[in-house]
Order: sequence, then C-alpha cells, then structure tokens
Amino acid sequence: MLNNILSESVYFGMVLSIAAFWLGAQLKKRWNYSMVNPLLIATILIIIILAVFRIDYETYNYGAEYLTYLLTPATVCLAVPLYKQLDLLLKNAAAIFAGILCGCITHILVVVGIAFLMKADKILMLSTLPKSVTTAIALGISGEIGGIASITVIGVTVAGIMGTVIGPFLLRLFQITEPIAQGLGIGTGSHAAGTSKAVELGEIQAAMSSLAIVVTGLMSVILVPFAVSLLG
Repeated sequence: MLNNILSESVYFGMVLSIAAFWLGAQLKKRWNYSMVNPLLIATILIIIILAVFRIDYETYNYGAEYLTYLLTPATVCLAVPLYKQLDLLLKNAAAIFAGILCGCITHILVVVGIAFLMKADKILMLSTLPKSVTTAIALGISGEIGGIASITVIGVTVAGIMGTVIGPFLLRLFQITEPIAQGLGIGTGSHAAGTSKAVELGEIQAAMSSLAIVVTGLMSVILVPFAVSLLG
C-alpha cells in the first residue's frame, strides 16, 4: 500500500535523500570524526527506512534519480580548483600521470588477486573491477566486460564512502603529507565522493583529486578491458 502511494510521488526519494544527508551533516558538525560522514550516515539511514517500511528501491529511485542528474555538473565544477592550480599541474605532469597510472594498475591487480584468493565468481570480479571511477564510466566499463550493473554501483558507492571515511586516516598512517600526493591518492581510489573529502584538506588536494577522477576514468576504460582480455 505504502509503495503504491509513494510510487506516485515525484518528491519522496529526493526529499528522503536530502533529509538524510542534512541529518548526517548536522551530526558531522557535532562530532567531527571520520566515521561520522554525511554520505555514510545518509546511506545507512535510507537503507534502514526502505527496509523497515518495505519500500521498493524503484519507488525510492523514482524521485531520487533527479539528484543523480546533478552529479555530472557537480563533477564539472571540480575543474575550477584544477584551473587555479594549472601551473602546479604542468610542473609536475610526468609524476602526476605516472602516479595515477600506478594507482589504476594496482587497483586492477588487487581486485583480481582478492577474487582469486576468495574464489569469487568471475562475474563478481568483472562487476567490481571498475569500482574506483565515477558511476557513469564504471557502468559503461562493466557493461562492456560483462559485469552486473547493480553490483558495480555498489562497488562504486563503497569505494567512495571508504575514501571519505578512512582516506585521511590512511594519509596520516603512512605519513603522506605532500598535498599533490594526498589529492591524487584520494581521487584515484575514491572518485568524486573522495574528492569531497579532498576539498576539505585543501585547494591543491582538491585540484589533484579532481584531475585524478578524469584521468583514472580514461585509463580505466583502456586498462580494465585489456586486463580482462588477458585473463581470458
């Protein structure tokens, strides 16, 4: 009954998403810890609400998809800090692109290695290989190599949340203090969601992370299908 009522509402998914994120942001202001992340809190809260009230995902997404449309222009806006750091980018171009390339290759090797160690189904491995790029690119890669779109989306979401939650902790743990390295590491591993955390760290980190999103996506389009062809 509730599904039927909400399925006719264009605003339910949108309002729920905004309200859940707003609550997460308020908790973040009160308790400034890495685990108190607005995106993580919003995700958990929405899952609980959908499960408790037995609301179908399609019903929720009917309104929430309008927020998804804003992801592309929001990502494009990240070009602003990149433009401001253009001189720094050109000065360190070789090291930056080499670092992103190493990150992409390492990601592929880790996913494949874990899949073999855990004896995971091949289709699960194929679905999670593109998880470190933005959703639009990840879905395109997943479809090309035979992955399952829904699993790919979960992988992308988890990668983004992990970057925002434990990214700063890992930077401190391994004593990575160079702003360029910090931004590249977060952007290469956690795409746009991680970049939102890089913005908090500084302008250079934000610029390098936004650059990493684009370059990682382009490299993954080439490297992931190539790696799959080698695996057979």
